[in-house]
Amino acid sequence: MLLGHPRFKALEVAARAHVPRQKIYEVLDSLVEKGFAQVVKERTKLFSAVDPELALPGYVESNRRRTEEELARQAQAAAHLAGELRSMLPEGGRRHGTLDYLQIISEPAQSAAQYRHMLAEARSEYLEFSRPPYAVDVLDEELVRAAVLRGVACRVLLDPSTLDETWTCRIKVLVTQGLEVRRAMRLPLKMALFDGCRGLIALLDPVVTRPAWTALMFDHPGLGEAMHGLFEQYWSRSEKF
Repeated sequence: MLLGHPRFKALEVAARAHVPRQKIYEVLDSLVEKGFAQVVKERTKLFSAVDPELALPGYVESNRRRTEEELARQAQAAAHLAGELRSMLPEGGRRHGTLDYLQIISEPAQSAAQYRHMLAEARSEYLEFSRPPYAVDVLDEELVRAAVLRGVACRVLLDPSTLDETWTCRIKVLVTQGLEVRRAMRLPLKMALFDGCRGLIALLDPVVTRPAWTALMFDHPGLGEAMHGLFEQYWSRSEKF
């Protein structure tokens, strides 16, 4: 309604927009706060519309900042709560049940968090079959660089489907920092293996209508040895950049 005239009194907007008089100032104040309207100071308080080409991008940017601030606040609160709850676990971090060395994870955010946690704790070796879609982009992961710097042997096999000029440039930078990267012809699954015994295996779900990955987290030396052998087979047949 504000776009139909240079400036309106509040009651004029109420009549045109069919908004109750007692609610119109609340509505107009909300539009001003969001950047869609502005107040023109005269003897009587008047309202006018802001140019949509300015108002809409400004509104989107404001929402983006608020969302980022809220996500940062939630992440900080979650990290604090996780630390408090972890202190309540039994000695050794968890109870040792029959299948405690295996855990199925269907939520990508949880598998990404487990990946980062295990990579941060890796001490000798980190191997990965990297295929899209990515819960964590290995080439953007600062933890990989940190692992290389502390002496962890890091090798990654990349699926060729995602390789482009930008990725190739990023790979060259990481290679100079100590990460070993090769290009595989075909990878049967997604896998990250840490210190030969802990890791994640992600399998494409054949039942759902759209592609989805289900991850299996393990902490088992036998399974780790088998995955290590599988990695070495594919590594030996891969191409260097």
